[in-house]
Amino acid sequence: MTTTRWGILGTGGIAATFASDLPLAPGAELAAVGSRTPEAAAAFAERHGFARAHGSWAELAADPDVDVVYVATPHAHHHAAVIACLEGGKAVLCEKPMTLELATSAQLVQEARTRGLFLMEAMWMRCNPAIRRVQELVRDGAIGDVVTVHADFGLQGPFEATHRLRDPALGGGALLDLGVYPIHLTHLLLGTPATVQSWARLTPEGVDETTGMLLGYESGAVAALTCSISGASRNAASITGTLGRIDLPEGFFMPQSFLLHREGAPAETVEMPFEGRGYQYEAIEVQRCLAEGLLESPLVPHMATLDVMTLMDTIRAEVGVDYGTSST
Repeated sequence: MTTTRWGILGTGGIAATFASDLPLAPGAELAAVGSRTPEAAAAFAERHGFARAHGSWAELAADPDVDVVYVATPHAHHHAAVIACLEGGKAVLCEKPMTLELATSAQLVQEARTRGLFLMEAMWMRCNPAIRRVQELVRDGAIGDVVTVHADFGLQGPFEATHRLRDPALGGGALLDLGVYPIHLTHLLLGTPATVQSWARLTPEGVDETTGMLLGYESGAVAALTCSISGASRNAASITGTLGRIDLPEGFFMPQSFLLHREGAPAETVEMPFEGRGYQYEAIEVQRCLAEGLLESPLVPHMATLDVMTLMDTIRAEVGVDYGTSST
């Protein structure tokens, strides 16, 4: 079995979750962690069993015994962190969303391609075994032609004004953190919409607190999606077709099972293998791609990342959210 030597850039909550699941990926080696302070890196390395700790991003990017770096910084720092890793010759798995807007995401994709390095957005939902099975069933016509997708993701608020989710400079709001999941699920099943209509309630800081999105497709399908940082919703999804329906339960972005309804048949519970929190499945996909010499993953291709970022840029423009970046 080929060993893949992982580095993690960042020491926050998502970095800790990924590090906890990483040993579930066969062949994964916890090689090094990098942070902006030696103290934070050393504490994280000791807590999660990484071999080395680096007190700067540059040191991690230059580590010759690291094959791939998982970038786990806040959204606003993804661009600089990924550039540092690519310049160090490292393959990169970058936490979603890739950046705050399309222009800088496209820059990262072009930089990785120019350097011949692997780059993937860490949209772990698309690597989940149950989600992959749903995609197969829809593709094979198990529920006929898809006519509607409903999905929601809401967190219970309120969040303090100082919280990152209310800070425009950090890409705060519901859309990038939560709405990205319903959008990616819909993109996985229906592709790029022909029309977009959206509305949002904004916080005093100017980020979206609750957002509704209605997407229309050339096929005639419609997707109704919501996200919110002011109330806990069902966090579930339904995909309805002309011959049946698939219901994804609460936590639709990390499901272990789902309900398959077919015309004239009783509902069927489809259960899929699942361990940990489910982050290891994206690590396994990265390792597979590296072993095969691929520069992007067919499960989370560059075009999917850019399509979704284009859509989120459109939604932000419609609802009036501006992160203060050069392209918005």
